[in-house]
Amino acid sequence: MPALDRVRGPAAPHRYRQALQAGPHREVLVNTDSPVELAGGVLVAIGTPSEEATFTLTEDATQDRRAVTVASVSDALAELRRRCLRWPQAAAVCDDVLRALDVDAPARSGVIAESLAYSTLQAGPEFARWLAERGPAQLPDIANPVVAQRDGDTLRISFNRPQRHNAFSTDARAELLEFLGVAQLDTSVDEVVLTGNGPSFCSGGDLGEFGTFDDPASAHLARTRHSPALVLDELTDRLGRACRAEVHGQVLGSGLEMAAFCGHVTCAPGATLGLPELALGLIPGAGGTVSITRRIGRWRTAYLVLSGASIDAETALAWGLVDEVGAGRPGE
Repeated sequence: MPALDRVRGPAAPHRYRQALQAGPHREVLVNTDSPVELAGGVLVAIGTPSEEATFTLTEDATQDRRAVTVASVSDALAELRRRCLRWPQAAAVCDDVLRALDVDAPARSGVIAESLAYSTLQAGPEFARWLAERGPAQLPDIANPVVAQRDGDTLRISFNRPQRHNAFSTDARAELLEFLGVAQLDTSVDEVVLTGNGPSFCSGGDLGEFGTFDDPASAHLARTRHSPALVLDELTDRLGRACRAEVHGQVLGSGLEMAAFCGHVTCAPGATLGLPELALGLIPGAGGTVSITRRIGRWRTAYLVLSGASIDAETALAWGLVDEVGAGRPGE
């Protein structure tokens, strides 16, 4: 890949001319005064933040939520192009869902739209390809996947599958909803703390369980009628910062999506945060297009999904994805 040619001058302080690998022996020069269109209709702007683009890449430090700072624009574009070519349907649906979201609307409408899009992709060829590559589902039976302890008016709820980095399963969702329901119904609970036992907070959905629902319609109804995300959103409306998450280790996929609904998120140093769903031919499905977009905007949310990149605690704090970097819960 040729080195980035950055042209700086008083008339155009952040203009790039980018060479992208188009095939085994071909390169295409792209004039990036306009956004670069990748497979799936994803539009990536370069340098100057763009409202219309899916997101903007820059090598300069920026606080603009429309832009992401990367070490190499050329390398980042090449990887994004590769991923969007491999999963063009999921990339396009991700862009559509994020652009359609109204962050000021009630969470339920956004979660329903996300779930319908997710179910559409579950019926598509990209998810089918991933299932075929994974092979038969192998889901271990782990007792008490979520545990809770009440101390006075504080309810502490902990993911409890440490041997699988608290990968989120159907059983875990059922138990999480049961404990969150206590806080819903008992108004004497004035603080809810969501944590994870072991080395990670939650590494996302348990991959061994994916594809076990009979059909995408049933999966949609389960996601939206039994949604921890919506209960956490309701508790945050009532409790504010007293509905909080303490995250550490792997904070990925559904784990990150649910934590982001909390009114306050404390993140341990060394944590890894990300949204890996595109590699399954899917998009976030636990409310993340709502919760994460509310915190960091649709542009950086799209970048996390489409790039598959993980960020550290300090970047998450700078973006507003977490509210504090502190001790959190120590890994074991």
